[in-house]
Amino acid sequence: MQYISKEIIEKGWSKDKKYCVTDENLQKYLLRVSSIEEYDRKKQEYDLAVQVAATGIPMCRPIAFGICEEGVYSVQSWIDGVDAEETIPQLSEQAQYAYGFEAGQILKKIHTIPAPEDMEPWEVYFNRKADYKINQYKACPIQYKGGDHFIEYINSHRELLKGRPRTYQHGDYHIGNMMIGTDGQLYIIDFDRNDFGDPWEEFNRIVWGAQASPAFATGMVNGYFDNQVPHLFWELLALYISSNTLGSVPWAIPFGEEQINVMLRQAEEVLSWYDNMQNVVPTWYQGIKQSHTLP
Repeated sequence: MQYISKEIIEKGWSKDKKYCVTDENLQKYLLRVSSIEEYDRKKQEYDLAVQVAATGIPMCRPIAFGICEEGVYSVQSWIDGVDAEETIPQLSEQAQYAYGFEAGQILKKIHTIPAPEDMEPWEVYFNRKADYKINQYKACPIQYKGGDHFIEYINSHRELLKGRPRTYQHGDYHIGNMMIGTDGQLYIIDFDRNDFGDPWEEFNRIVWGAQASPAFATGMVNGYFDNQVPHLFWELLALYISSNTLGSVPWAIPFGEEQINVMLRQAEEVLSWYDNMQNVVPTWYQGIKQSHTLP
């Protein structure tokens, strides 16, 4: 495939180099380039993206994969549109909710892809992950006011992890990894952190959606469960968000004061939503709504 232009994309946290490339027919594509050492992981990522695309969800469709002078590359279809995180909060409440409902339904399709059969039980995997994050947090020079509430909630609810299933996960599913196309369709982007785990853990980043738009976050939960949200989901979500929040400030330190403050403010807001982890249904959740269609 020959390109007549190549423009670097600076946005995002991925280590991949990302470009918008244009071919001789003026067709745009997304080009991602990684180091050659990443070949095996990137090949698996690409093959899984092919499976995800086969479910029919709106996303950057995988087109090509291979090796180039810079390393490993993948080519995906280009989405013309705007960032959902910036656009959705400016829409009507009904539209915010409708896009959230759609995001939940899309996520349900993503989770139809099964995990490999030889994976260790989720309970074993996640308890190890939670222990690591707790220890990281305790060793961190910066801690949250009220951070012990997260640790207490995790330790008193570990039994909920028993018997939980594992499926394919997007790995970073939140409003910041979504776009609204020029066609008005919601698209999911950036599958490069994909993993296999409890499908409900995928909601651990819903805090970004709830901060941007409580209506969107509400719609996402309701859309995933087709308006039948089990109480167990809320109990597990509080556990997963507790673990994720504990890991956020150690993660932020290398990125500097601005990111540290983002995570400190977010932890304070999460504790407010959950009344210091005493109530498992967060205050941003608005309940079931009558309509989930775009106005």
